[in-house]
Amino acid sequence: MKKYLVEFIGTFVLVMTIGMTVIGTGAGALAPLAIGSALMIMVYAGGHVSGGHYNPAVTLAVWLRGRCSAADVVPYWISQILGALAAASVVLFLKGDAVATPADLKVAPALLAEFIGTFALAYVVLNVATSKNTAGNSNYGLAIGFTVMVMAFALGGVSGGAFNPAVATGITVMHLEKVANLWIYLAGDLAAGALAALTFKFINPEDK
Repeated sequence: MKKYLVEFIGTFVLVMTIGMTVIGTGAGALAPLAIGSALMIMVYAGGHVSGGHYNPAVTLAVWLRGRCSAADVVPYWISQILGALAAASVVLFLKGDAVATPADLKVAPALLAEFIGTFALAYVVLNVATSKNTAGNSNYGLAIGFTVMVMAFALGGVSGGAFNPAVATGITVMHLEKVANLWIYLAGDLAAGALAALTFKFINPEDK
């Protein structure tokens, strides 16, 4: 239960930060910096307990890579989604009358942007947080948080920059994205997580 609670808390803080910095008078153009920083501090805070995934696509990648028990995958996903839903509810309460306008996404570019951003995130996580060749490093949280920040700056204007099915759920509840577009995030992000795991295993066949 401790692992699942940590995943809930980390996802909650990440999604709450997204909502509070994007909706209404938020952080404006600096929102990706706050969002990447939120992920970084939560990875440092909970990585030693749960691995600090806070993202169903990352959990999928870590499981396929062989560093997450199959029995933990669904409970991790449930904890992450519940954390995102709780955060969305808090943001809507705190923001009050602030109105968010859902983005009009172009399916193909948004799908590709989500795929690329999530692949980069999962690939970095696998290399800095699960590889025996980087075991014990102290910069893994910084690398993970900065990946999200960079991808959000680079691709957020195309897809909304979720790179995370739990985040996608949260921003949909907060009316930042349309319900009809949720499948783009689920398909693109989970496929990217799976490919990141296969890529890591191909490049590092000795890293079991």
